[in-house]
Amino acid sequence: MKTTKRNIGLIVFVIVLMLSVSCKETNKKSTPSAKESVEKQEVSDETGTMDSEQNVSSESVLEDYFNLKNALVEDDNNSAKKLGGVLAASLANLNKSAYTDSEQETLAAIAKDAQEYAVEISGSDLDSQREHFKNLSVIITDMIAITGSESTVYEQFCPMYDGGTAWLSKNEAVLNPYYGSSMLKCGKVQREIN
Repeated sequence: MKTTKRNIGLIVFVIVLMLSVSCKETNKKSTPSAKESVEKQEVSDETGTMDSEQNVSSESVLEDYFNLKNALVEDDNNSAKKLGGVLAASLANLNKSAYTDSEQETLAAIAKDAQEYAVEISGSDLDSQREHFKNLSVIITDMIAITGSESTVYEQFCPMYDGGTAWLSKNEAVLNPYYGSSMLKCGKVQREIN
């Protein structure tokens, strides 16, 4: 019964967020903090702007992923919860129309799987968020393999977390989302994705 109520609560939360996602700016030069990202989202929610259904670019999804990563780097559970919901809503509205039928099918499956992890992040404690983020990072990397990226993305790797775990960053400097302040610089750039 508790699981059913929790699942219903998460579904309602995601639906509300899907209805209130704001248009994203994809050409930012600086990286906002997790709190700035959440505050910007809250202001957009208050003004009532939202993306059209099936109209979110892969670049916007990637930006939402980076904002979530930054919240985990900052050990900010509350911002990560909100940004997990924002990412889930973006994934639900990912525009796949520019891709082949086969790529559209694969992107739909990727978006669905990634959305499940983002929803879990939106209702979890910090340790669980980081566990879900590990799986989410793998899936978002698969998305980029199809969609590409307008700018260089750095795949970074921490050998310490769960036997070795990767994540994506738009900055070359390593800031570890799995350990946050306790081991902020643990990791290395594994590869550049262009």
